[in-house]
Amino acid sequence: MPLADYANQGCLAVTGADRVRFLQGLTTINVAAMEPGAHAWGAILSPKGRVLTVIEATMEAERVLLHCEPALVEKTAGLLDKYAVMDEVVTTPIVLAAHKAWSTPAQAWTAPIVFAPPPAGEVSTPEELEVARVEAGLLVYGQDVDEDTFPFETPLAAWLDYQKGCYVGQEPVFRVHAQGQGARVLRGLRVEGAGAVARGAVVKHAAREKAGVVTSAAVSPRLGSIAMAYLHRTVWDVGGEVEVDGAKATVVELPFA
Repeated sequence: MPLADYANQGCLAVTGADRVRFLQGLTTINVAAMEPGAHAWGAILSPKGRVLTVIEATMEAERVLLHCEPALVEKTAGLLDKYAVMDEVVTTPIVLAAHKAWSTPAQAWTAPIVFAPPPAGEVSTPEELEVARVEAGLLVYGQDVDEDTFPFETPLAAWLDYQKGCYVGQEPVFRVHAQGQGARVLRGLRVEGAGAVARGAVVKHAAREKAGVVTSAAVSPRLGSIAMAYLHRTVWDVGGEVEVDGAKATVVELPFA
């Protein structure tokens, strides 16, 4: 069971009387529907619908906690401050004792953050967490997702709420949803062979010489060589076969089953 020490993650506490309404109009998360203790993944988008930062939110009685990668703390806080012009909102970087554990790749997305120090001696190694991350399809900013990425191209698609009200970047996201599909999507690859494929490796297909590109890869003790890759819509069907680094690979959904 992977166990991650979340004290190593960045954390922003959002307080103030307007915090829920403000975050509702800024993030992809339906913050207004969250009860105390609720947890959700989402993003802050550009007006063109591209991902500026990935966030993991926990609702508390007097504040909303936003976790993100340490490298994204300053950027995320800057976005919150930029949009909080007439709102009673305060964003404060904090450090909390917290951890998360999950049993299956899918649970990496749904397991709540436990706000307590991790059990002594049970925190997974960085190598173990990297394998678990790829199995789950968890995103590293600047690697698996960046400012050229739409949220519906990634596993964040499962967290998009098309019933909530307006938010920054909503229109292009809703437009593509209404049309039915985008141009690419992040999929998993089960790769033949023992070694990890190279990040940046081109994915090939008989019908398309450059069918995609690998963003992350690992060797899983239970799944073997696996990767995450953006695939063109002509080759993204689950169960299809592609080639990467000279090896055959099968397209699968993220998270890996």
